[in-house]
Amino acid sequence: MALSTRPFTLALAALLTLWLGACTSSPSLDSTSEAPADPGLTESVAVAPTGLPMLEGTATVEMVVNGSPIVMELDGANAPVTAGNFVDLVNRGVYDGLVFHRVVRDPQPFVAQGGDPQSKDPNVPAQQLGTGSFVDPDTQAPRYVPLEIKPAGAAEPIYSQTLEEAGISDAPELPHTRGAVAMARSQAVDSASAQFYITLAELPFLDGSYAVFGYVTSGMEVVDAIQQGDRIESARVTAGLENLKTE
Repeated sequence: MALSTRPFTLALAALLTLWLGACTSSPSLDSTSEAPADPGLTESVAVAPTGLPMLEGTATVEMVVNGSPIVMELDGANAPVTAGNFVDLVNRGVYDGLVFHRVVRDPQPFVAQGGDPQSKDPNVPAQQLGTGSFVDPDTQAPRYVPLEIKPAGAAEPIYSQTLEEAGISDAPELPHTRGAVAMARSQAVDSASAQFYITLAELPFLDGSYAVFGYVTSGMEVVDAIQQGDRIESARVTAGLENLKTE
């Protein structure tokens, strides 16, 4: 849905620091916070980084919430690193039992956000949720993925920059239509890790700033019914796992 006024758009955009800026290792999410980022991914690049899972083609993920399935089609052709990261985490079982810790519907439908690995532990305080990242068991370090956005008609995505920062006025190949699946991050563009969100409405003002990597293809009514605190009962890759490439 289109937002009716520029002030309201700016107000919602300001909320991104709180609601989508959620992948830091520090609970502080204000404009002065800075997430730790892989130093090898801090400069803008036009080619995919190495050492991260990649999805070559498409994959389908089924996520069960409140006993009902949500089916997502993930687009490795247009977001190979972002989609590859998500498919890898699903395949590892990372999302099983995690919470949707932020669901924003007022004043207008916005997003359902989850995937903080800390939320599997019921003893973690609710106010701390939204600050966790996936810790790779092989390296014992958080794994971050760079911001990855492919401009419409471009041959390759750009990395580590928003489209505005890159001076690109074209729309992204994967826009924030209703049911888009995208990565949450802090203000540091390369701070996405495990947290994701599903858009509850068309949100064009997010286009070019956050990385969409797929769409809900069925079960949007399940997404619409998600309440803050609901858990992901299970998530599994039902098709396309052979397209996931890991080193």
